[in-house]
Amino acid sequence: MIELLSSSTLFLLVLLAIGFIAKNQAILIAVYILLGIKLLKLEDKVLPYIEQKGLFIGVVIITVAVLVPIATGDIGFKDLLASVKSYYAWIALISGMFVAYVAKDGLQLLANEPHLTAVLVIGTILAVIFFQGIAVGPLIGAGIAYLLMQIVDNVMKIFT
Repeated sequence: MIELLSSSTLFLLVLLAIGFIAKNQAILIAVYILLGIKLLKLEDKVLPYIEQKGLFIGVVIITVAVLVPIATGDIGFKDLLASVKSYYAWIALISGMFVAYVAKDGLQLLANEPHLTAVLVIGTILAVIFFQGIAVGPLIGAGIAYLLMQIVDNVMKIFT
């Protein structure tokens, strides 16, 4: 049975409650999976693997989902060529490049400062609850945090 008094279980139950209040299925499913792993006492085998490979697997799944319209033929070269005539397409292109660039440093931050993960997740959950956000924020949030940290560090060097 799950140790009901362990801080990790209590934290997961708080996240479960927040996910329920926010009606966020992704958070609910994630917490259910983690509680199930703990209940089955598989955390020593499964959690290190998920921690090491989970982001990569998630990125692959998201990438597959985004590429489905290409695979089905709903989007083709004709559509791509037509869209580059729009300034919205150029804004989207630059935004996509910026987010991918910023997110790469987010992986580094999460690897080097894992304690920040909890704060990033809480920030994401708060945005879901109060601003009807979508819970895809921790990685890009970490990337933005890393970028801002670098800016602050460089500014501080100027003044010290």
